[in-house]
Amino acid sequence: MSWQKSLEDRNKLFWLLHAAGWVGFALVHYIGSLMNDMRDIYVFIVLSNAFWGGMLSLPLRSLYRSVWELAPWKLIVTILLSSYVTGLIWVVIQNFTYWEFYKFGYRPDEWIWYFRNSLGGFYIILCWSGLYFGIKYYQMLQKEKQKALKASSMANEAQLKMLRYQLNPHFLFNTLNAISTLILCQENKTANGMVSKLSDFLRYSLHTDPIKKVPLDQEIKALSLYLEIEKIRFAESLVVEWDIVEQAKQALVPSLLLQPIIENAIKYGISARSNGGTIKIVAKTFGHDLLLEVSDDGPGLSSASSSSSKGEGVGISNIKDRLQNLFDDYSFTLSENVPSGLKVNIRIPLEFDR
Repeated sequence: MSWQKSLEDRNKLFWLLHAAGWVGFALVHYIGSLMNDMRDIYVFIVLSNAFWGGMLSLPLRSLYRSVWELAPWKLIVTILLSSYVTGLIWVVIQNFTYWEFYKFGYRPDEWIWYFRNSLGGFYIILCWSGLYFGIKYYQMLQKEKQKALKASSMANEAQLKMLRYQLNPHFLFNTLNAISTLILCQENKTANGMVSKLSDFLRYSLHTDPIKKVPLDQEIKALSLYLEIEKIRFAESLVVEWDIVEQAKQALVPSLLLQPIIENAIKYGISARSNGGTIKIVAKTFGHDLLLEVSDDGPGLSSASSSSSKGEGVGISNIKDRLQNLFDDYSFTLSENVPSGLKVNIRIPLEFDR
């Protein structure tokens, strides 16, 4: 964790790379000297060159920070000039140290010899400058990438919340309409029961985080509340069958995933038959997948004049959008139920709460 924090701290990262770079330079320089018959004092020369190279390149960091916003051509000229001047000073120090300590006070005949190998020094300092800007631009790119990922994640969460909360007014409108009808028919006791169950269901939907998944067992309890409300509307004409395997009960699913499907089954399947019908809810596991199925024995797809009449509107499109946002690997299919009705199958990855 300490290394990770150091890498995230730009100042610490600079000093780490700066020191490592000049130590590496000294190591390569020393290894290269082993090919010649060098005395032990040459180790001092190598360390001295690396030390002064590191010290002289430090002011370049402040300079480059101050000219960062310049036009590209001005920035390039500044880098070239500053690298050459720094490299030239470094070379003079290298030559002086070499002649003073390694050649025992030898002095060249001409002062111009102190600037020998100035292009070599310029090249090394220019490489340092190139690495500095390369790492700087890479850090900026990574920072912008993190911002983009964070913005994308926030947008995705906002969309998921919008899709989940879109279900509440959709369901609420239908239920309140039914309660209003019961009150008009003076069935106040039944209407009161619906209001009580509606309150429990909405409390669950509002207190459940739309981003997080919930155990299927918890989702079944919420669906039972919803179905009890619908049974008050349809009385004995609505039959519900559950087929939930034990392992599937603890699997995680998006909250209120099946409610719009069941609502569609009631609206387009059960209510379309004069004697009502049956809704069957199945949940089982297969390998690394959770398989969910909701079927009814209503008219089915073949009797629909258009896909929208079978609920391919708010409810189904909502589920498809939520699945697409939550999972990379999933499937959602509508098919004819045998002998009649509609069947909805959902396959999502099998996950458990840890």
